Amino acid sequence: MMVNAIKGIFISCDVPMAQFIVNMNASLPASQKFIVHILDSTHMFVQPHVVEMIRSKIAEFRDQNTYEKPA
Repeated sequence: MMVNAIKGIFISCDVPMAQFIVNMNASLPASQKFIVHILDSTHMFVQPHVVEMIRSKIAEFRDQNTYEKPA
Protein backbone atom coordinates (compact mmCIF):
# COMPACT_ATOMS: atom_id res chain seq x y z
CA MET A 1 0.00 0.00 0.00
CA MET A 2 1.34 3.40 -1.04
CA VAL A 3 0.72 6.48 1.12
CA ASN A 4 0.99 9.96 -0.36
CA ALA A 5 1.76 12.80 2.02
CA ILE A 6 1.74 16.41 0.92
CA LYS A 7 2.92 19.26 3.11
CA GLY A 8 0.23 21.89 3.45
CA ILE A 9 -0.79 24.97 5.39
CA PHE A 10 -4.22 24.92 7.06
CA ILE A 11 -6.30 28.04 6.36
CA SER A 12 -9.38 28.93 8.38
CA CYS A 13 -11.31 32.00 7.23
CA ASP A 14 -14.81 33.30 6.59
CA VAL A 15 -16.81 32.23 3.52
CA PRO A 16 -16.14 35.37 1.38
CA MET A 17 -12.37 35.12 1.99
CA ALA A 18 -12.40 31.39 1.20
CA GLN A 19 -14.20 32.18 -2.07
CA PHE A 20 -11.59 34.85 -2.83
CA ILE A 21 -8.79 32.27 -2.34
CA VAL A 22 -10.65 29.63 -4.42
CA ASN A 23 -11.16 32.16 -7.25
CA MET A 24 -7.50 33.20 -7.06
CA ASN A 25 -6.50 29.53 -7.37
CA ALA A 26 -8.94 28.98 -10.27
CA SER A 27 -7.47 31.90 -12.23
CA LEU A 28 -4.03 30.24 -12.37
CA PRO A 29 -2.77 27.70 -14.92
CA ALA A 30 -2.96 24.06 -13.74
CA SER A 31 0.78 23.92 -12.97
CA GLN A 32 0.47 26.84 -10.52
CA LYS A 33 -2.71 25.83 -8.65
CA PHE A 34 -2.00 25.81 -4.92
CA ILE A 35 -5.07 24.43 -3.11
CA VAL A 36 -4.29 20.92 -1.89
CA HIS A 37 -7.75 20.18 -0.46
CA ILE A 38 -10.90 22.12 0.42
CA LEU A 39 -12.29 20.73 3.68
CA ASP A 40 -15.47 22.84 3.86
CA SER A 41 -16.65 26.38 3.07
CA THR A 42 -14.22 27.99 5.56
CA HIS A 43 -11.25 25.59 5.81
CA MET A 44 -8.64 24.42 3.30
CA PHE A 45 -5.10 23.17 2.89
CA VAL A 46 -2.77 25.04 0.53
CA GLN A 47 0.81 24.50 -0.56
CA PRO A 48 3.22 26.18 1.90
CA HIS A 49 5.05 28.29 -0.70
CA VAL A 50 1.96 30.40 -1.53
CA VAL A 51 1.16 31.73 1.95
CA GLU A 52 2.88 35.10 1.41
CA MET A 53 1.31 35.48 -2.05
CA ILE A 54 -2.16 34.84 -0.57
CA ARG A 55 -1.50 37.36 2.22
CA SER A 56 -0.40 40.06 -0.21
CA LYS A 57 -3.36 39.46 -2.57
CA ILE A 58 -5.77 39.69 0.38
CA ALA A 59 -4.11 42.92 1.58
CA GLU A 60 -4.34 44.32 -1.97
CA PHE A 61 -8.02 43.33 -2.17
CA ARG A 62 -8.76 44.93 1.22
CA ASP A 63 -6.97 48.14 0.21
CA GLN A 64 -9.06 48.37 -2.97
CA ASN A 65 -12.28 47.79 -1.05
CA THR A 66 -11.74 49.98 1.98
CA TYR A 67 -13.90 53.07 2.18
CA GLU A 68 -12.03 56.23 3.02
CA LYS A 69 -14.02 59.25 4.00
CA PRO A 70 -13.11 62.22 1.77
CA ALA A 71 -11.04 64.88 3.53
